[in-house]
Amino acid sequence: MEEKTILEELLVKKSQQKKKISPNNYKERWFVLTKASLSYYEYEKQKKGTRKGSIDIQKIRCAEAVDLEEQTPPERSFPFQIVYKGGLLYVFSANEQSRRRWLDALHREMKNNTDLLHKYHKGFFSNGRFLCCNQTCKAAPGCTVWGKYSILHSGSNTVKPLPPIPGQWVREKPCSKNWDPMAFALGMYKRQPDETFLKEALALHNYEPRGNSGVHLVRNKKYWILKDEDPEWWQVGFLNPLSNNVIVIAKSLHAANVIYVCFCFCCSWYAGNLFRAQAEQLLQQKGKEGAFMVRNSSHVGKYTVSVLSMVCKDKKGVVKHYHVHVNSANQFYLAENYCFNSLPKLIHYHQHNSAGMVTRLRHAVSAKANKVSSTAPLANGPWELKREDIVLEREIGTGQFGVVQVGKWKGKYNVAVKMIKEGSMSEDEFIEEAETMMKLNHPKLVKLYGVCTKLYPIYIVAEYMPNGCLLTYLKIHGKALHPFQLLEMCYQVCEAMAFLESHKFIHRDLAARNCLVDTDLTVKVSDFGMTRYVLDDQYVSSLGTKFPVKWSAPEVFHYSKFSSKSDVWAFGVLMWEVFTLGKQPYDLYDNMQVIEKVCSGYRLYRPQLASEAIYQIMYSCWHELPEERPSFHYLLSLMELHRESDKP
Repeated sequence: MEEKTILEELLVKKSQQKKKISPNNYKERWFVLTKASLSYYEYEKQKKGTRKGSIDIQKIRCAEAVDLEEQTPPERSFPFQIVYKGGLLYVFSANEQSRRRWLDALHREMKNNTDLLHKYHKGFFSNGRFLCCNQTCKAAPGCTVWGKYSILHSGSNTVKPLPPIPGQWVREKPCSKNWDPMAFALGMYKRQPDETFLKEALALHNYEPRGNSGVHLVRNKKYWILKDEDPEWWQVGFLNPLSNNVIVIAKSLHAANVIYVCFCFCCSWYAGNLFRAQAEQLLQQKGKEGAFMVRNSSHVGKYTVSVLSMVCKDKKGVVKHYHVHVNSANQFYLAENYCFNSLPKLIHYHQHNSAGMVTRLRHAVSAKANKVSSTAPLANGPWELKREDIVLEREIGTGQFGVVQVGKWKGKYNVAVKMIKEGSMSEDEFIEEAETMMKLNHPKLVKLYGVCTKLYPIYIVAEYMPNGCLLTYLKIHGKALHPFQLLEMCYQVCEAMAFLESHKFIHRDLAARNCLVDTDLTVKVSDFGMTRYVLDDQYVSSLGTKFPVKWSAPEVFHYSKFSSKSDVWAFGVLMWEVFTLGKQPYDLYDNMQVIEKVCSGYRLYRPQLASEAIYQIMYSCWHELPEERPSFHYLLSLMELHRESDKP
């Protein structure tokens, strides 16, 4: 039985140009839309002829208008596109009414499809590139948010979810359209109310969220810790089955069975645990009068407002630090005559009034980029990602495997995308272990979010670090850093390496070039374990220029024997790089000379910025025998002593 026709009309179809050299041509075709398919036929002498093609409705991912090309003839003034799994079809209607009729009909039939596009290309794919964004791959992710996506996508949720199991996390809609961004917008999760084993948290301050979807924190009141998976954050809320409200807070002090909480204001101006020198550097980099941020004070539960003044003669400006006080009525103030019930209200007031400060708070400086949150599906979902969810924006560097670009995941989150050139890595081995690598979750490791392996180039999608590689950062900004900050950078790298050591994971190429710097100057270790997949003979050969001899322990360049102790040797060299502000180790010698000198007992000299004690830590990493080198955990304990005594 033939299916009922929904819509049919004579339209013009553009050739799909399967090769770059293929000429464009345009043919009249009789298009027929049914519940099951969109088909097109030859049309001669006013009659429908042989079917030339058909698209399964369930495979359609987007149907939308296309921007006109230059010098478009009048008969092709109303184009639209059908993007489907495996292809892209351009069709031209005779007028706007016809185009609108076809798009509306297609949208009705495809609304239950499960793989709709969040973004599409509004320009034609012509002469080997999209005219809207210049991407050269026909399967490249879209560059423009598809306005119909949210409407059609909401119509596709036809499967009724199973009832929640007690103790299970369940996805809920926010209880208000005006859900509160200050409470980190997590009113969409709740815990089933039978988790009597959960810990308690005690709020140190009042907090009043905007709207009605966040938790109102009351000083000295206890709250349940609903989720404790992230190393730096808790989700806190009520165990009331009628309430969806939760808030994300920073982990703080533990005392007995109660966890004391200094909650986090998730505003653009809140910097969290940022050192004074780091705050000053970030504000001076902004370089604008009234640039400011709020950070945690060294006293638990207290806050400091740091603000930049450019009035003085110093080109960099001067940063003033103001302690936030709390009066007997639990009100916040900087100047006693201006008190407020919450910190956001205090900041809002001083954004418009200096009231005793050197200047009013004009420009909020964020210490965090637009990162993928711990609750985002990308962070916890399957490791094979959809390529079309990733839009590449610009090149930020090149690596051993190919180009690195910054992009957006699902139009929202900043990510770094390594585009692996074909033949540069052992892909099968990498894919086998990719999931394991992505489970290595630590605050000082650059997070691997997923891979796209179904097409070339393969994408490795990772956390984006706006300040780039540590080596470059040291060369450009190093002179403004205090020696304590240099030690802090080394400590953060050591934290990541201690974590890898405890999981019996070897980095194999630890160096300043393979560490990245975040907006708040946090340093994270990247590219761990990646050298195992390099297929470049020059890289793996100790005689080649690419092999990192100057960071390698003797057992590595002699026998290719890697271990956590060979990583320790490399860490010592990394410390040297940090305290020399990015100098090349053994800069007077080539690789063969370095091997000879290291084997004869030669070691790198003490950097001018490193104290004798710091140099001893560095030097301990360079014992010739691996078993004589300290572990990363022991190095952490040594550096901890200096972190406490050297704080400015």
